[in-house]
Amino acid sequence: KPMMRRAEFPSGAAALFAKPGLIDRKAKRRPKVELNEDQKKEIKEAFDLFDTDRSGSIDYHELKVAMRALGFEVKKEEVKRIMQDVDRDATGLVDFSEFLTIMTAKYAERDPGEEVHKAFKLFDDDNAGKITMRNLKRIAKELGENIPEEELQAMIEEFDLDQDGAINEEEFVNIMKQTSVY
Repeated sequence: KPMMRRAEFPSGAAALFAKPGLIDRKAKRRPKVELNEDQKKEIKEAFDLFDTDRSGSIDYHELKVAMRALGFEVKKEEVKRIMQDVDRDATGLVDFSEFLTIMTAKYAERDPGEEVHKAFKLFDDDNAGKITMRNLKRIAKELGENIPEEELQAMIEEFDLDQDGAINEEEFVNIMKQTSVY
């Protein structure tokens, strides 16, 4: 019996096959991630920072701290597994090219939606579900930026689609999409 093409499936069957977990995980390959120059520079700086003896390699503990410094919450077991995967000669060390490979894979695993949500939460420190003038002032101060209140107000007004005087998460996502962060 010939195989049915996707367009020939009854509509309910197509929905069933789209359910998570029914497709072989290995068949769902992530697209190859190309790091931009800023990301590569950030990875190199983290590697150099934790390669304290300037040997050109880092050990298990330095790897774990470097990954966390780059914003990846990794558990001890995961770092051990990564070390076993990349440390083929069993030296207990990872060189920069191996570190770059590890970090490229970690960047590929990032969920942009989750990253934007985390960024929104950093602004919305009072958990109001909105970024207010007070939130923007705090962030500007923390970043050492001296931005006049009028300019901050103009930022809110530009992106405040529902005109409630604040930026909600949906509006924040739109900002991130416009800046190609998301």
